[in-house]
Amino acid sequence: MIVCSCNVLSDGAVRACLSRGPDCPRTPAQVHACLGCSPKCGGCARTIRSIMQAALQGAAKESLGHACGEGCASSCSLVLFQSAEEGITA
Repeated sequence: MIVCSCNVLSDGAVRACLSRGPDCPRTPAQVHACLGCSPKCGGCARTIRSIMQAALQGAAKESLGHACGEGCASSCSLVLFQSAEEGITA
């Protein structure tokens, strides 16, 4: 499904750039940059955030709360994204 019509980005492409570790994008703008483009109208930001949140929840189910393992928990973007969404600083 196309989530960004300005840049023709699919939900699969967004999920694919959400790699584990500290280089994982934390914002929709960082997702765009990871995919080699920039946000245009901003209409896709909410959908990209939803995809990021779903990826975080899926990663949490895979490994009891953290997809990257204990070694990178303090710098992992998935943890930082979750903390930002909950209003907690990591």
